[in-house]
Amino acid sequence: MAVADTQIKADIDTYLADDENKDMLRFITCGSVDDGKSTLVGRLLFETNALPEDQLESAKQASIKHGTQGNDLDYALLVDGLSAEREQGITIDVAYRYFNTAKRKFIIADTPGHEQYTRNMITGASNVDAAVILIDARKGVLTQTKRHLYLVSLIGIENVVLAVNKMDLIGYSEDKFNTIVDTFKEFASAQGITQITAIPLSALQGDNIIAPSTNTPWYHGTTLLSCLETLPFDVVDSLDQPFRLPVQWVNRPNLDFRGFAGTVASGKIKTGDNVRIQPSGKTSNIDRIVTYDGDIEEAIAGQAVTVTLADEIDVSRGDIISTTETPASTANQFESTLIWMDEEPLLPGREYNIQCGTATAVATVTDIKYEVNVDTLEHVASKKLELNAIGLCNLNLDRQIAFDAFADNRTTGSFILIDRLTNATAAAGILNFALRRSQNIHMQAVDVDKKKRSELKKQQSCVVWFTGLSGSGKSTIANIVERKLTEATYLPARRRQRQTRAEQRSGIYRR
Repeated sequence: MAVADTQIKADIDTYLADDENKDMLRFITCGSVDDGKSTLVGRLLFETNALPEDQLESAKQASIKHGTQGNDLDYALLVDGLSAEREQGITIDVAYRYFNTAKRKFIIADTPGHEQYTRNMITGASNVDAAVILIDARKGVLTQTKRHLYLVSLIGIENVVLAVNKMDLIGYSEDKFNTIVDTFKEFASAQGITQITAIPLSALQGDNIIAPSTNTPWYHGTTLLSCLETLPFDVVDSLDQPFRLPVQWVNRPNLDFRGFAGTVASGKIKTGDNVRIQPSGKTSNIDRIVTYDGDIEEAIAGQAVTVTLADEIDVSRGDIISTTETPASTANQFESTLIWMDEEPLLPGREYNIQCGTATAVATVTDIKYEVNVDTLEHVASKKLELNAIGLCNLNLDRQIAFDAFADNRTTGSFILIDRLTNATAAAGILNFALRRSQNIHMQAVDVDKKKRSELKKQQSCVVWFTGLSGSGKSTIANIVERKLTEATYLPARRRQRQTRAEQRSGIYRR
């Protein structure tokens, strides 16, 4: 008996160790209203045996009262738990569900499809690795489908699964499926999304969810679950990024200890490494890395730690600790992309509180450059942003903050705007780049002799500002312009100026 108990314990330990080492995929289900998102999630949970008996029994009872399938189980009610959701048959709030298989763990964020609740969809999509976008096979690609796809691409989700649902209602037509896929991919390619897996399915009937369906003999691709189990995503991407530690709290339990607590947003750091505190720019090196279980030598992305510095430096909540080789940037003016989430429209000049990571400041939208028409991707001139509108705007903050461009770091490059009167979240946004970055301005020195410099001083000066994205060739163009102006423009123009003045004094005008 003792040998059997030992074997059972060993088997349990092995199972737990294997389960702990599985990677985890976070994904959202999104799309237009009534595309079957909740039904799909409920079917996945049911088929993978992820539902407790009491929850399953409760859903069966709710199906009799609120369901749309008669006395049969309504899979959507396994996810939609709010009374208003069950009464109306819609999803209002984001529903998070967990399940696992032999290959991978999953966290699903089932998001609403109504345009009114697009802000809830953004919340669910803010921290996922993939998106399952559903389309009702009867309706095809709708405006809300395009809006969700645009938002998915905007926040940097590269893996997209196109689930063409309700194939049973169109007789499992291959031609209609291909038409929908072609339309979807054309719109997605305009936004740079190329990793798309299209699957014909029926969440209600279970076609191509867990096992291949005999109703689609023309389809030879993967099932939805198999696709999710094998979907490639970079789980160590944040480790390869530069080190960032947004300071959340200054830990000062006694006179002998001052630590700076937070969760490592990206990269890794070791004791003794040189660091820079932004936005102050002060430098020091890591003395200790403290955790609940004691000191460690190295901290990596995702770990909550407290670090101490070798020097007495003023560090506050909202600062970012980064390496001296690749420090975070600092600025108080930005170009940003906003997703407006408030019933009251955005008007330039109004002040909002901004929260970027752990940093807070007062922000003003100084200019709305354009609004994006999500149906056509056209840039439309606009003086205000209404609910769910997406626009490119300039932001002005009342102080400098440390940040990274969203394309480089999603954690330190995203923010929210908060209404100062109601404390409601007014907008979510991403930082594209800083404006008026004085540290990136380089004056071009013209190589001329002493006599020419003396002549230059007598002329009116003109400063030309070359600006653009990093790596766009500003310095190269500036060098060429400098040389051309010096060699081909300055000396001939100076000679013509002297000649013109002499002719004017003598009353002779040559043509």
